[in-house]
Amino acid sequence: MNQREKELYLREYSILKSQGKPFFPYAVAKDSVMAVVVLISIIVLAIVLGAELGPKADPTTTTYVPRPEWYFFFLFEVLRVIKPAVLTPLATIGVPTICMILLILLPFIDRSPERRPERRPIATAAGILVIFAMGYLTFLGAEAGSPNEIELQVAPQYEAGKLATAQSGCLACHKIGANGGTLGPNLTDVGNVLPKAAISRTLDNPTAPMPSFRSLPPEKKSAMVDFLASLRGAE
Repeated sequence: MNQREKELYLREYSILKSQGKPFFPYAVAKDSVMAVVVLISIIVLAIVLGAELGPKADPTTTTYVPRPEWYFFFLFEVLRVIKPAVLTPLATIGVPTICMILLILLPFIDRSPERRPERRPIATAAGILVIFAMGYLTFLGAEAGSPNEIELQVAPQYEAGKLATAQSGCLACHKIGANGGTLGPNLTDVGNVLPKAAISRTLDNPTAPMPSFRSLPPEKKSAMVDFLASLRGAE
């Protein structure tokens, strides 16, 4: 923008500003009316539809899978993508912080006085990219399975055992493949260490704090034993 265009812009701006209305009370009144409309809508929806609180919390369960609210699904998906535990701080703090800093710096990077999107390519591209990225990650987070899902390719006859193992909360303490905790031993290649009989005995009479799976239906426990015994990894 040259000096002539700048002077023309400032002249038009001063004329439009003189024709405008002060922020108080006009804009304040409009904002207040809209706030009341939104508040009434929320109250009506809460009365008509109610609020889903879910089942009563059980602090002793090992099968509960925490899930964030829908507006945090994009962060949830970033954490799922960045799997190594050493990079967890980067996924939970580093990436969001860097993105926020870049958005805050955007007005200082693109200092054009233009307001039309097509004349501000940097700001427009950044805005579209952020909206698309958050929308796409939110969709993936909503469609993603449980973070305790066992992501291993197994033979068809072991699929039932893999599902039973995931549903029984084993990944809360044990790591199988890329997912799981580290409180208990890594079970990715447990078939190399224990035979079927030993795995079955461990499920019935485990060492504390591991819970007993003696009460599982026989077919479910048998499927779990077959699946765990098939985990041989690289011998």
